Amino acid sequence: MTLYFETTTWIAVGAAVGAAAIALVVTVVLMVLVLRSGRDRRDPDVERTLEESDARFEQMLEGLSRELLRARAESQRSQRFASLGGSIDLDSVTRHLVEAALDLPPAEAAMVVVSQPGNEPVVATAGMTPEEAERQLVGDPADGGETRAITINYRYAAESVDDETLIRGGMMIPLMTDRELIGSLGVFWRGRERQLSEQELRELEELAVAAAPVIENARRFREARQLADLDSLTSLHNRRYFHDALARECARATRYERSLALLVFDVDDFKSINDHEGHLGGDRVLAQLGDRVQTVIRSADLGCRIGGDEFAVILPESALVDAEQLFRRLQFAVANRSTGPAERLRISGGVAELRPNDDPISFFERADDALYEAKQAGKGRAIAGIDAP
Repeated sequence: MTLYFETTTWIAVGAAVGAAAIALVVTVVLMVLVLRSGRDRRDPDVERTLEESDARFEQMLEGLSRELLRARAESQRSQRFASLGGSIDLDSVTRHLVEAALDLPPAEAAMVVVSQPGNEPVVATAGMTPEEAERQLVGDPADGGETRAITINYRYAAESVDDETLIRGGMMIPLMTDRELIGSLGVFWRGRERQLSEQELRELEELAVAAAPVIENARRFREARQLADLDSLTSLHNRRYFHDALARECARATRYERSLALLVFDVDDFKSINDHEGHLGGDRVLAQLGDRVQTVIRSADLGCRIGGDEFAVILPESALVDAEQLFRRLQFAVANRSTGPAERLRISGGVAELRPNDDPISFFERADDALYEAKQAGKGRAIAGIDAP
């Protein structure tokens, strides 16, 4: 695909150079005519010849300009195609893809939707506002590879008929790899209703064909990274991910002056569970506790197993009271549902809220120290880490 566009680019450049050469020849001819007619500049035949030559020269200059613009556009498009394979990050790949789609006439906006099994799809847009993107009813074709394209036409209320800024139509192309549908690519236009020509449709299809395997590689890489970030026993995030995420969320909260809370908790008397039920019984308790955590936290919260029977939940955009409420919900979920061999399972926790002078380490240590205080105070409770770090 890259070779095709490089070849097209060189053809366009060659045409532009050829037009320039012709224009140079015409200029020389005009100079000769002017020199020969120097004695009588009013000769009608000479003047007519000059006028015709001027007209042809202007046409050639216009053609040269068009060829140069086309060569530049082809070069930019080739660079867009090359950029698709320049990253294995899914967000970066989809961003380059919508930018490349905008280079295809008559696209004025573009969107790509990539499905992720078990997770929300990845959506990237260009040339449209977030509000416009939310209004696009874009989905995968029901019959996958049997669909070549989906045409989208919009009808608006009478008062919006003459609004040139509104999206009037679009075309969606399936993203396919080995007959597997992984998403869709679409372009949209504004101002008036129209249909893509066969050539425009082929160019959009060529872009989709080139992008699909790159997207699939990036999608698999993301899935592998996510698996590497998960604790195999509880399916929560692991310790490494926890510390990376805590540092990231602390920096974000400090930069944008947002609140951030942290809950650290563990299982009371977990050693006795292992002693009586064995390590397999203890593992079952931890796995079921992981399920409890996932049922009570918000989608924005980050639940993690940070070692042994110790867990943590990072709560973005949350205060100390939110972490305390989360602990109570989790405590209720644990106390009112069987966890296998440990029927009377209890947890203790420590909660903290990020302060201006906190770093990720001091923030975590304050919550962890509060967990230790809760253990010393009788277990089965949460204590807030409010002392100065």
